[in-house]
Amino acid sequence: MPRFYARRRLSIVAAFSALIASVALFNAPTASAALPTPVSGATARSYLAQLTVATEDRTGYNRDLFPHWITISGTCNTRETVLKRDGSNVVTDSSCYATSGSWYSPYDGATWYAASDVDIDHLVPLAEAWDSGADNWTTSKRQSFANDLTRPQLLAVTDDVNQSKGDQDPATWMPSRTTYRCTYVRAWVQVKYYYGLSVDSAEKSALTSYLASC
Repeated sequence: MPRFYARRRLSIVAAFSALIASVALFNAPTASAALPTPVSGATARSYLAQLTVATEDRTGYNRDLFPHWITISGTCNTRETVLKRDGSNVVTDSSCYATSGSWYSPYDGATWYAASDVDIDHLVPLAEAWDSGADNWTTSKRQSFANDLTRPQLLAVTDDVNQSKGDQDPATWMPSRTTYRCTYVRAWVQVKYYYGLSVDSAEKSALTSYLASC
């Protein structure tokens, strides 16, 4: 092959390889949610065995009974703190509002570039906690639960996905990304165990099934 055509062929191959790399980079997640690592599957199974099984009761529930998005540091509240923790290259203004960045939602695998497209999910929903024993808590304890940054309880996810989840437990809702389900149920059990919350029979059955493969 003449040298000119050989060089041209190598040039075309290099350009094509660069194009493939750029496409892969564009499609790759640009941020990774930083949920505190849940307990192991074995520990979660042990915790689940110790949880009280009880019928849920939503009598008297009101979201306002769980003071949430409290100030964490400076002008940053809980939502803004999680957005910075879970996002990539997050830039905030003087009010701690995220003006740019990217957020990868582990529930559905979507990446978002506007904070308005992201919700902060209470992994164990506030209504679910109320149904499971939080109705007997003090307001101070409910506030701690609603703003818990230490346990795997708060996570930045796609807003529509969070809204579709609502107050459902693992018996009726799970992340569409099957690879995240083990993390999800381990976190769920850890939070319920830490706060002394109960599970209903369908919820325990679902958790047992999912944890069997963790």
